[in-house]
Amino acid sequence: MTPLERAALGCILAGFDGLEAPQWVLRRAAEGLGGAVLFGRNVAGRDALRGLTDSLHAERPELVIAIDEEGGEVTRLEARTGSSYPGNLALGRADDVELTAQVAAAIGAELADAGVDLNLAPVADVNTDTRNPVIGARSFGADEQLVARHTAAFVRGLQGAGVAACAKHFPGHGGTSVDSHVDLPVAAEDPHVRALAPFRAAIAAGVRAIMSAHIVAPALDALPATISPRVMTDLLRGELEFAGAAISDGLDMAGISAQRGVAEAAVLALAAGCDGLCVGGGPRDEEAVDEIVAAIVRGVGDGRLTEARIEEAASRVMHVAAEPASLLAARRAVSSDGDVHVGGEASVVRLASTPSFAAGEVPWGMAEALAARGVRITEGAGRLVIVVRDLHLQPENQRRVEDLLARHPDAILVEMGLPVCRPHAARNYVATFGSARVCARAAAERMT
Repeated sequence: MTPLERAALGCILAGFDGLEAPQWVLRRAAEGLGGAVLFGRNVAGRDALRGLTDSLHAERPELVIAIDEEGGEVTRLEARTGSSYPGNLALGRADDVELTAQVAAAIGAELADAGVDLNLAPVADVNTDTRNPVIGARSFGADEQLVARHTAAFVRGLQGAGVAACAKHFPGHGGTSVDSHVDLPVAAEDPHVRALAPFRAAIAAGVRAIMSAHIVAPALDALPATISPRVMTDLLRGELEFAGAAISDGLDMAGISAQRGVAEAAVLALAAGCDGLCVGGGPRDEEAVDEIVAAIVRGVGDGRLTEARIEEAASRVMHVAAEPASLLAARRAVSSDGDVHVGGEASVVRLASTPSFAAGEVPWGMAEALAARGVRITEGAGRLVIVVRDLHLQPENQRRVEDLLARHPDAILVEMGLPVCRPHAARNYVATFGSARVCARAAAERMT
């Protein structure tokens, strides 16, 4: 697989059948697939779902696992029984933004526990056309300010639980009377009048992703929004200053693919400014993924796309997942000095330290965290990584570190305790300010 093909694969969020990931999905995940979109057909129960997401993340931790868990009418976790959570219309009727945030946080906690990274919610559409067959009760209501404040509250609640939110369907699907799953709707009103207000609020709340709508807004462009540079770049990136991931709605939906096919729609969506390409609802096999990758490569060849655009899109998909506060804190705490990049393999030497009575025996170290980042852990080969905890309390370990540094001057010394003893020979130094697993992960990110 070429670097361009890998980058193209990294833009795709694919669907599949079954309660376990097929071998082709696991293989593609390891090769760089951007993400997987889960549906009710993939969920049999919470424990089984966690097993599924663990198997996907085991192939590549950065793989984005997405799901539509709006509450109310649209649920995947409880597709067999109906949702335990009220949908947006009920939350809008109650009009208590703290309650909306609490409901979103509860949904987020369930998704985080199940191993989901991205929730394709909330619906930010202002439902101004009562004939709307696809939005309706999925909207918070018909007043743009009410929808805006509840959209923001939902984003805060969901992302506070460590799951990324995705406001949809940009630039607003509420003022239409056609379902974009079956045809191409037209939004007659300029989205600036009402429809954009909730998206502005979502962006101000820090939403990680925004999903496009397969609609035409003639006030903006004659092209469907998903494949319109005026909508997905000029409006979303320029006017609204959104810096997160732009995700397409399902490219198998007739509103976008009926006239041009899924693969061509994918090329046009990327060129317009979409980053993630959802293809899980209709074609959900390896052939569909391969066709999109091939079409993107051809798009670069014929000048409609650039490699830089594909790499940018794949990077945004990879980084869309919300950062739990714990990981964010650990990342901010890590400090480093010198050359601390380990490369493809490393020899990790952990010098044992006696735990305090309060801590007891708890696993710690760097080998597992580095391995999870793709570093091959070897004995005696690759960059030497010396891992210590509270070196200032351990004279014997100090002597061992000095001896190792004398023989391996390019070694990296990682202090996972109180960083008050740095040997003069330690040119390459990392301090994690703690030995928790999340601190090791943050250090591994710095070192890879």
